[in-house]
Amino acid sequence: MPSRFDVVEQGSPIEVFQLTKLFTEDSFQKKVNLSVGAYRDENGKPWVLPVVRKMESALAADPTLLHEYLPVLGLEDFTQASVSVLLGQDNPVLAEGRTFGVQCLSGTGGLRVGAEFLSKHLKYTTFYYPNPTWENHILVFTNAGFTKPRAYRYWNSKTRAIDFDGMIEDLKSAPENSVIILNACAHNPTGMDPTPEQWEKIADVMEENKLFPFFDSAYQGFASGDLDKDGYAVRYFVKRGFELVCAQSYAKNFGLYNERVGNLAFVINDPKLVPAIKSQVTWVVRGMYSNPPAHGARVVAAVLKNQQLFDEWKDNIKTMATRVKQMREALRAELIKLGTPGNWDHIVKQIGLFSFTGLTQRQSEYLIQEYHIYLLRSGRINICGLNPSNVAYVAMAMNDAINKFPEDQ
Repeated sequence: MPSRFDVVEQGSPIEVFQLTKLFTEDSFQKKVNLSVGAYRDENGKPWVLPVVRKMESALAADPTLLHEYLPVLGLEDFTQASVSVLLGQDNPVLAEGRTFGVQCLSGTGGLRVGAEFLSKHLKYTTFYYPNPTWENHILVFTNAGFTKPRAYRYWNSKTRAIDFDGMIEDLKSAPENSVIILNACAHNPTGMDPTPEQWEKIADVMEENKLFPFFDSAYQGFASGDLDKDGYAVRYFVKRGFELVCAQSYAKNFGLYNERVGNLAFVINDPKLVPAIKSQVTWVVRGMYSNPPAHGARVVAAVLKNQQLFDEWKDNIKTMATRVKQMREALRAELIKLGTPGNWDHIVKQIGLFSFTGLTQRQSEYLIQEYHIYLLRSGRINICGLNPSNVAYVAMAMNDAINKFPEDQ
């Protein structure tokens, strides 16, 4: 009997996970994984934050904790603390009741719940994403009901900086009620963020054209080591009077990658509308995954609501941010020492986990094939994949690839 599933075609692999699989299976001793977006310590190992270890031990010893369902919108201690961290605990919108959070399945879940809500209830159909962007943005929004994906210019490959004039021009041409995806900090994949002055101009255009901001905040605190600095863009838009949503992830800044801990923050102008919005978001979540998981949310809530633990966490994220900055400096220094063609200042000007190196697809594939250095074909690398024992090897390989294929530069 023939199978009714014979209509299913082979899907393309997800590049970052495919590269990780190839890395894992590779027996080459000096192999390097610069692909997956996760923190690694100076020995190339995953790092469980000490404050997380402490909190998990406390939770495990608490006999009152049960495995009952959380409410559909999540653990309230977690969502309240998340919104406070994002906006700043003294932000007037908290006291005015104009903001609330919804616990979601990490940043991706927050994006999906927010996009489906905007599509279904505000009838928004057009979204703009930066070019380049995290590839999941497009998939999430189109799966959530948006029918008109549009790119706005973000990266200038010649200057290796933000194409700000192009970005503004594209936003000026965006139709009213377009949803604009904005990275709160540490733009993925470029690592380049607008300056405060540039954020002001972006807000001017969005206000004039009646565009809707959808922030993606995956790296608050992790990017610079400073929660307030990394929260600047979202807080500035709130101060300007924008209504917005923001997907927050605790994968990176808490190291809780597999716990899927996220929050979707809403900021609205009329607090009387909060109950209706919550009621409809409840049905979005109910039809998607019904209830969020408790463990990671309990860890985050306990840390954010205890000043001593909160201070310990801030020290932990500063440790991660500092190591990233040191590896940026080290890679740039090695490339300069080798006389590698080009200017490498952009590596230290960028921020956060990733660097858009400027390597071409051909050069990137050469690094994979010849040197067992796994990176995205776009040239994006995870800076945390570098450490004192492999940074010289990576720089040497990059230098070879650039000299071998100079016509691609």
